[in-house]
Amino acid sequence: MPASTDAVIEVRDVSKSYGPLLAVRALSFTVSRSACVGLLGPNGAGKTTMMKMIYAKCLRDPEPGSSILVFGHDPARNELDIKFLSGVVPQEDNLDEELNVRQNLLVYARLYGMQKRAAERRIGELLEFMELGEKRGVKIKELSGGMKRRLIMARALLNSPRLLILDEPTTGLDPQVRHLIWDKLRQLKRDGLTILLTTHYMEEASQICDSVLIMHRGAKVMEGAPGHLVQTRIERYVMEARHRDSFPRAAELLSGLPVRLDAAMDSLRFYSQEDGALRELAARLGPGEYQFRETNLEDLFLQATGSALGDQQ
Repeated sequence: MPASTDAVIEVRDVSKSYGPLLAVRALSFTVSRSACVGLLGPNGAGKTTMMKMIYAKCLRDPEPGSSILVFGHDPARNELDIKFLSGVVPQEDNLDEELNVRQNLLVYARLYGMQKRAAERRIGELLEFMELGEKRGVKIKELSGGMKRRLIMARALLNSPRLLILDEPTTGLDPQVRHLIWDKLRQLKRDGLTILLTTHYMEEASQICDSVLIMHRGAKVMEGAPGHLVQTRIERYVMEARHRDSFPRAAELLSGLPVRLDAAMDSLRFYSQEDGALRELAARLGPGEYQFRETNLEDLFLQATGSALGDQQ
C-alpha cells in the first residue's frame, strides 16, 4: 500500500488476537501531518494494543492482511526509522528514581547519539518549555505526579520528533496540570508536530483533538471532528435526572414527547432536539433533581458504546 503524501500514520484493516480474544478488529484510520488524533474507548476497547502495534516491538504481529505505515515505514521492518522520527509517552511513569531530572534526560540523549553540548542545550530548552527549569537538579522521587508526566513528555521530545504518541498522558493529574499539558500540546501542534493519543477524558479530546476515533470491543464505531460529531450524531439537549430509582414510571411519561431515554447509567438521561420538550417532561416527572444542558462528547460516547469511558469490558 503506497503512503499518502499528507499521512503520517496509515492503518488499514488491522486486527490483533491474543489466543481466542480479538483485541483489534479490522481497524482503519489515518493521521495527517500536524494533526492531533485521539483514540477513545472503554478499558479493553483495544486502544493501547493499537498504539503499541505502531511503536512497541513486542506487539508487532497483527493478523494477515493488516497494514500499518508510519511515515511510509512498516513498523515490522523499519523500527529504527520510526523511532528516529517519533517520541513516546507511555501510560506508566518509567523514570529512573535514583537520578535527578537532568540526568534522566541526559541518559536518553546519549541513546539518541546526541553530542553532550547539543544535549545540554536541548535539555535546557525542554525543561524551560515544560516549566521544570528550576527542577533540573532534583531527584525523581521528590517530584509530584504532574512534574513526572511533564518530564516524560520532555524526554519524548528530546530527539525533536515529527510524531508524538501519548498513551493516557494526563490520567490522575489535577485539573491545573492537565490544562498546562493541553497548552503545551496545542503549542507543539502549532509548531507542526503530529500527535496520536489515547485519553480517558472527554474534555481533553474536545480541547486538543482535531479528530477522534471511538472504539468498542476492538472495532471503530465512530470517527470525526469532536464538534461535528456532537452536532450531527446526537440530540442537542439532555436532561439528567439523578437517583433513577425515584422515577420508576419515567418511560411511561414520554408519550407524545420527542424525547429519547437512556437508562444505561445510574441516572436517567433524556435527550431531545427541543429543550421545551425536556422541561415539559420534568413537569410530568414532578419534583426531583434535574440538570439541563447541551449535549457533549461524553453523551455521544455513552450512546456509541453503552458504557462510561473508564468502564471495564
